[in-house]
Amino acid sequence: MGKKVTVIGAGIVGIATACYLRRDGHDVTVVTQHPPGEYCSFGNAGMLNNAGCVPQPMPGVMWKVPGYLTDPLGPLVVRASYLLKALPWLLRFLANANAKQVEHASIALYSLIQGTMPVYEELEQWAGVSGLVRRSGYLVAYDSEKSYQNDALAWKLRRDRGVATEILDAAGIRRLVPQLGPDYECGVHVLDQGYVANPERLVKSLAAKFQREGGTILQRKVLELETGDGGVRALLTDAGRMPVETLVVCAGVHSGELAAKLGEPVPIEAERGYHVTYSDPGLQLPLPVHVSDAKVFVTPMEMGVRVAGQAEFAGIYADPNYRRADVLEIHMKRMFPQVHTGDSTRWMGRRPSMPDSLPVIGNSVKQKNVCYAFGHGHLGLCGGAPTGRLIADLVSGRKPAIDLAPFRVDRF
Repeated sequence: MGKKVTVIGAGIVGIATACYLRRDGHDVTVVTQHPPGEYCSFGNAGMLNNAGCVPQPMPGVMWKVPGYLTDPLGPLVVRASYLLKALPWLLRFLANANAKQVEHASIALYSLIQGTMPVYEELEQWAGVSGLVRRSGYLVAYDSEKSYQNDALAWKLRRDRGVATEILDAAGIRRLVPQLGPDYECGVHVLDQGYVANPERLVKSLAAKFQREGGTILQRKVLELETGDGGVRALLTDAGRMPVETLVVCAGVHSGELAAKLGEPVPIEAERGYHVTYSDPGLQLPLPVHVSDAKVFVTPMEMGVRVAGQAEFAGIYADPNYRRADVLEIHMKRMFPQVHTGDSTRWMGRRPSMPDSLPVIGNSVKQKNVCYAFGHGHLGLCGGAPTGRLIADLVSGRKPAIDLAPFRVDRF
């Protein structure tokens, strides 16, 4: 018999979770402050890459941070006014940058995202849309052999997980992406990956299908959680009280605020990223391109070409600093000198990032009717649908397909 399930959040994790729950026959209501797909899921790089199984805190990162922070074109910014608040998270991040933890995190991440492409292809078909989920490899470009060697551990982790790659010299790079600039001497063609050509439209398409199948989406702000008898009894929203039977928290970076109200605080940060999307770039980009040193992805989209990246720590609610988008434009022009930049849009989103790069997925320890699904960081899209399927397994009483112990909420 189906359960009455309330899902907080309408990004890709929340909507995918709601879709799988509805397909299992549950009575599902999504409660969201923002329309589906219009928060962090709106502007990501679109990657569906199980090669993303490399955690962010890697051995040696401590020695790179000063260079990142002092380089005006670097990938990392911590606003001075936010440094003290960010420091505990940053110290936890550095504590996870050791070989043992990196291996543990890589295995866990790969277990989650290994099958991301077929999962999304099936969801796309179910939603009645086509052409959004695209299979391709992607290129990682380096400006020197030394830069490539500096990433040796990351490539070993991928190879150990089974990710297929092809090493390219400068000529091989030009054959694969002829319009890429001349500065890149070494590259890796990562095979059997994919991307979404419009992440926002995918989320909205899934949300629309969910509603056609009898699901409900309510645009409301959750103000408080009413608890009692060992669980959550109701949501207190700006539109009144909503009784709860089973609750799934998929609220992205705001999930930390909700988990804390439930007695399960987690170290989550808003790792803010930016994008610039060019509607008429004058490029024929056959596959996504990643420049490792700059930490940016350039992805072909149905609305043009998008360059996305940066990691800015300024909290959830600070205004965007679009100078970070200016940095992306500088990198874009270096990568593709002939790009047309006249018609473009800019955006900032808040990645919900954990200091060990592992999301929180699974049952609450303290609240008997609560599941968590948040904290995916750079892998929100890639891990969104696989996470939704795992949560549906838990709610429906099935054994999840992977071990959820590495993702437990009380691991910190």
